[in-house]
Amino acid sequence: MTKDTALSIYRTMYTIRTFETRVSKLFATGELPGFVHLYLGQEAGAAGVCAHLRKDDVITSTHRGHGHCIAKGGEPRLMMAELYGKATGYNKGKGGSMHIASPSLGIFGANGIVAAGMPLATGAALASKLNHSDRVAVAFFGDGASNQGTFHEAINLASVLDLPVVFVCENNQFGVGTRFTEASRQPDVAKRAIAYNIPGTIVDGMNVVRVFDAAAEAIARARAGLGPSLLELKTWRFRAHFEGEPASYRTKEEEQQWLSRDPIQIARKELESQGLMSDNDATAIEESVAAQIEEAVKFARDSELPKPEDALADVFA
Repeated sequence: MTKDTALSIYRTMYTIRTFETRVSKLFATGELPGFVHLYLGQEAGAAGVCAHLRKDDVITSTHRGHGHCIAKGGEPRLMMAELYGKATGYNKGKGGSMHIASPSLGIFGANGIVAAGMPLATGAALASKLNHSDRVAVAFFGDGASNQGTFHEAINLASVLDLPVVFVCENNQFGVGTRFTEASRQPDVAKRAIAYNIPGTIVDGMNVVRVFDAAAEAIARARAGLGPSLLELKTWRFRAHFEGEPASYRTKEEEQQWLSRDPIQIARKELESQGLMSDNDATAIEESVAAQIEEAVKFARDSELPKPEDALADVFA
């Protein structure tokens, strides 16, 4: 990892953290419509993986997708406007929190349907192979999605056709309020890779350096035409499934244990210890990001709502 890459990764992680923290406060005051599912605590996953992707590479995301969008190059001001339901948002205010998309950035959409992004990423990878391109697709999904039929269908097809796709399971231990070990006899999603004869790797999802290293190998493999991989990032969402939900299904002891492993603090310590980032570097990034997010909120607040006569524009089904 170069210093430039390290600083970019830390900026991405801190942008996600600041964006989501601001969204949490805005939602609590009733300023944002709908529901929001925050990515707080999982910043290392999106940042570590997307650091290897080019603009023409593709990602598919989940209902907890703000972090993926930011890591792939999404502009916080356009994302914030979308959360506000404004016409200046990525989807002109019609997608909301769970459906932000920007094909020009390779963001093929967050998705409110569990595991729905996996076959979409597989399809994008098939298109890449048919076009003799080295473009890579990455499918982000959660542990709950690993028990959906589309999980098996997508990975099986990708394996059979040697498609350039990386499946990234962000195992945050819970599907809504169901503990993953109560929904799967096998607690390690990555071990399922053996059934499809592809590499399966378990990664500390709270440590961005570990994620970065594992993603480097999987993405390079895909780009070289050697087929798909399955990465499982062991992580933890710092908030409830969605804002406003009482997370009574989690114990205080495990919550404190995971909160003590804050990926932002781990990243700062790791990068500084390797001489890739100084305290001054981190402070400058944090101040810049804080200003950027405040500008994003102002932009969203000042933007116009969609016009009623545009209700059916860009709607195809």
